[in-house]
Amino acid sequence: MASRISSASKQAELLKDQGNLYFKKERFGAAIDAYTEAITLCSDVPVYWTNRALCHRKRNEWERMESDCRKALELDKHAVKAHYMLGLALLQRECYAEAVKHLEKALELSRGGKPTSYMVEEIWRELAKAKYIEWEVVSNARRKKQKEVREICEKALKEEYEAAVKKLKDKEGKLNDIKQLNDTRISDMSMGEVILIEDDERVDSGEMEADDFQSTVDTSKVSELSRLNLLYKERLQALSEIFNKAGSPDKPAEIPEYLCCGITMDIFRDPVITPSGVTYERAVLLEHLRKVGKFDPLTRADLQPNQVVSNLAIKEGVQAFLAENGQMGSFSSVIIYERWSFGGFV
Repeated sequence: MASRISSASKQAELLKDQGNLYFKKERFGAAIDAYTEAITLCSDVPVYWTNRALCHRKRNEWERMESDCRKALELDKHAVKAHYMLGLALLQRECYAEAVKHLEKALELSRGGKPTSYMVEEIWRELAKAKYIEWEVVSNARRKKQKEVREICEKALKEEYEAAVKKLKDKEGKLNDIKQLNDTRISDMSMGEVILIEDDERVDSGEMEADDFQSTVDTSKVSELSRLNLLYKERLQALSEIFNKAGSPDKPAEIPEYLCCGITMDIFRDPVITPSGVTYERAVLLEHLRKVGKFDPLTRADLQPNQVVSNLAIKEGVQAFLAENGQMGSFSSVIIYERWSFGGFV
């Protein structure tokens, strides 16, 4: 029985190697067939599933790629490639939150390996892209809703203003009607009736009082209209300030200088601090120590790779900034790069 299992494992490995050769020749269909046969013989080997998933990716078969990655993760929850490619597949389905979760896991796991590996940088770029898309989708939806609510509020303020102006004009119309009625009653009286009521001087005096009354009404009307117009504009301004403030999280923010590496001038991915107290991007610093010399790039003090440690405070600061702003994809050229293919197979 044991020999039979061993034979099946060896045959599966040969099929995997054959699939790798097909893949390098871009014969993705043949590679899929080889990996499928390997899976049939040994379905509990995660790499067979991830290798086949990569072939599906080359053919833009996102659902099959997602299925194979999920199966690989059932077998090994720490499979970096499976988390990474599952994140990419989920991006295609616009499941941004879940895609970000798997890409973050891939980044975390890749950092546990060789810190100078290009994997950290490439996964970071895909994660940056995913977070930017997620932020953009949520931001656009929020801006659309805010615009709808703002238009409703502006319409309500306008209707209230127009109603107040109409009410003021209606009141003026009623006063004019009363004045006209009084003037008509006086004009309809005979001279004798007028004399019986009041002498000519009283009538003349009454006419002057009516003119004064009309002037007072006109002045009051202009004053009230000005007050209503000013109040309407003040409310519109207050409404604009409220919505501008509410929309501020959806506008790109400047990255604080202390969250950027002094060498790359980009936001930290994996910050480390030296004994001199200077923080660098881990991969960049280790590359410097390997190629240039064993010294701190800034202070020139002697420095060995095992002397650098993670700067957790800066790392938390970066995470907090990205969580609040979200538009990490807009900070650099992450939108225009080619997607990473993991450089082949294991």
